[in-house]
Amino acid sequence: MAKRRRILVADDEPNIVLSLTFLMERAGYEVEVVDNGEDAVTQAIESTPDLLLLDVMLPRLSGFEVCQKLRAHPACRALPIIMLTAKGRDSEISKGLALGASAYITKPFSVQDLLAQVSAALGKRP
Repeated sequence: MAKRRRILVADDEPNIVLSLTFLMERAGYEVEVVDNGEDAVTQAIESTPDLLLLDVMLPRLSGFEVCQKLRAHPACRALPIIMLTAKGRDSEISKGLALGASAYITKPFSVQDLLAQVSAALGKRP
């Protein structure tokens, strides 16, 4: 049997974490959760997940800072990062993508769109 892909969810909103965990596990992924930016960086470097779902507004380090730190770390340069956030202004989307996010999805989000983006980022067909 193929190894399940692991997704790290970095979000501090319990309802979003619950929803994302349910969705990703139902889609066949293994899920790890952190609730602040510092832990997101540490966990991504230590456990090397297959993908990071990253909120922008996090305690300790913002999602933008997390993205920047991970892109500077050799072990995480190619890690797919999908920013999933309520911050949807063009300037914020541009900033997230410029810092190395693979995709930028604004909340509220479509479940199908999120799953398609995750599959695409992992190199699978949706």
